[in-house]
Amino acid sequence: MNNKDLAKNVLELVGGEQNIAGLTHCATRLRFVLKDDARADLKGLDQLEGVLKAQNSGGQTQVVIGAKVDAVYHELKSITSDRINGSEDGTGSDEPRKKRNPVNVVLETIAGIFTPVLPALVGCGMIKCLATVIAAMGWLENSGFLTIINMIGDCIFYFMPFFLAVSAAQRFKTNPYLAVALAAGLMHPTILNAASQIAETGVNSIDFLGLPILLMKYSSSVIPIILAVWIMSYLYPVVNRVIPKFLQVLLTPMIVLFIMVPLELIVLGPIGSYIGDWLTNGINSLFSTAGILAGAILGFFKPIMVMFGMHYAIMPIQVQQVATLGSTVLLPTALAANLAQAGAAFGVFVLTKNKTMKSAAGSSGFTALFGITEPAIYGVTLRYKRPFFAGCLAGGLVGGFYSLVHTTANAISLPGVLALGTYTSDRYIYVVIGCIAAVVLGFVFTLMAGIKEDTDGTKAKQQEANAAEHTKFSPATEKVAGDDNAAAVSSDMLIVSPMTGEIKPITEVEDQAFAQELMGKGIAIIPSEGKVYAPFDGIVEALYRTKHAIGLKASNGVEILIHIGVDTVSLKGKYFTAHIEQGQTIKAGDLLVEFDPEGITSAGYNTITSIVVTNMQEFGDVLTTATSGPVRESEALLKLIP
Repeated sequence: MNNKDLAKNVLELVGGEQNIAGLTHCATRLRFVLKDDARADLKGLDQLEGVLKAQNSGGQTQVVIGAKVDAVYHELKSITSDRINGSEDGTGSDEPRKKRNPVNVVLETIAGIFTPVLPALVGCGMIKCLATVIAAMGWLENSGFLTIINMIGDCIFYFMPFFLAVSAAQRFKTNPYLAVALAAGLMHPTILNAASQIAETGVNSIDFLGLPILLMKYSSSVIPIILAVWIMSYLYPVVNRVIPKFLQVLLTPMIVLFIMVPLELIVLGPIGSYIGDWLTNGINSLFSTAGILAGAILGFFKPIMVMFGMHYAIMPIQVQQVATLGSTVLLPTALAANLAQAGAAFGVFVLTKNKTMKSAAGSSGFTALFGITEPAIYGVTLRYKRPFFAGCLAGGLVGGFYSLVHTTANAISLPGVLALGTYTSDRYIYVVIGCIAAVVLGFVFTLMAGIKEDTDGTKAKQQEANAAEHTKFSPATEKVAGDDNAAAVSSDMLIVSPMTGEIKPITEVEDQAFAQELMGKGIAIIPSEGKVYAPFDGIVEALYRTKHAIGLKASNGVEILIHIGVDTVSLKGKYFTAHIEQGQTIKAGDLLVEFDPEGITSAGYNTITSIVVTNMQEFGDVLTTATSGPVRESEALLKLIP
């Protein structure tokens, strides 16, 4: 599914544009503020190809996309109105705003301001890592090349107020150019040069109408510019209302700057700097007095913070520490947590017998090594629960170790192996030991804790015994293609065909999510008639509004997805008629959906239908009764192996 189709599906499943009060995104997830959270189909979002996880957290509906979230976000903006595009937190909506937890609002604001700046922060951080490695190896000493590389790595911290001014203006819906002018007020040479000469001149303030402007360096500050832009977002519309329209272009910017620049230099700047210094020194004091405990707690809870999108709350402190002290004590705990989740994913890779999950565990484990853990957390470790907490435990232990040996990071970067050059310790070997320990402990703890499909031996044996007993006494048995060692299988482990048509291997489906079995193992059918029937007794877990896809759950726990056609979501329900509703109880043979194959084909879409088992992790394998040929509705189609 391409980004545009994914955006359309997400928009539909959150209740449509009219249900959105605010929309923004962070590095991995879309963040919706909805008028009615109940209208969002979280289960449907969870099952959507391209979505790792959907959840309601902190007053938001969060849809975890992963690395391509920015592209999906821009597709969403392109298909929604300016009312949504201008409202990241609900301020642009004409509807009454929901009362929200102030703490959640602050966390969302921090995330909204720092997310746009992340590419510059991470880019400069990785350049800083390169410069550190070059210097450590003794290459290009005193060269112009190394000088420029160091300059690139440091540039964002010298001009931090300008970067934050733009993103804060976007967040607070105010004029971005006036926000940059406020940053220029903090960064003007009059202030910076005078502040650097205090020791020589003894002058530490400038008089402004009898009020002192303290001379301070704001080049690396975070809080002062955010406070200034926030206050300006309220002042600007007030001034604009007072000034006659024909004079607004001339007088509004002048009055706003005349008020705001002195205000930020006299009040907001010093207050923000003191808050930043207090937070920075407070964290350092905590780590110096209770370093092992503090590191262990952060290392353990970092993946949990990622789950709820709360990890951005500590971003300003990290940035402030690097800017003012040259390093941060917080980033090493994130490194430990990420690598521990990578180890846990590798543990699942070894334990699972499910080929689809094995592939997901291996690939997401490597992604976590490079600093992006959402695929490993949502796609692998959290699914089995025990590996997730095994990774948390490993991250906590290594986080405590890093604090013990005074490990710090001198740049903001993705906490992964590619950025190891930015980390320092009492001895650098401790950084490497911690990395290896995090991966190994996460891996070993996962093997010790096990996963449901492999470790619960008693239950597995009981399932096998029940299946054998059923085979022995049940009159309804089937021979399954590719299962030569098992002559007969019980009928309750069979899934019958929900439609009449011609069987095709799932690999022939043009949608790669199905062809590569990312959605689960199964089979495809080219329908000869436009009817889909219930293949078993159960419930309708998901019915997409476009009626092209149905999620069913059998009474024995089997979950399947029936996806009619390829990219037929774009038809928006045309040619489809549903005879059931989501949550409805169904009986085998019930008519679920009717569709017009000829109409779908004439519209340019393929009608090949995918039938896949979506909870593969609960079974050893899924086999097909045939790989080709005709099949009629209610004939045996798939066999589940315990």
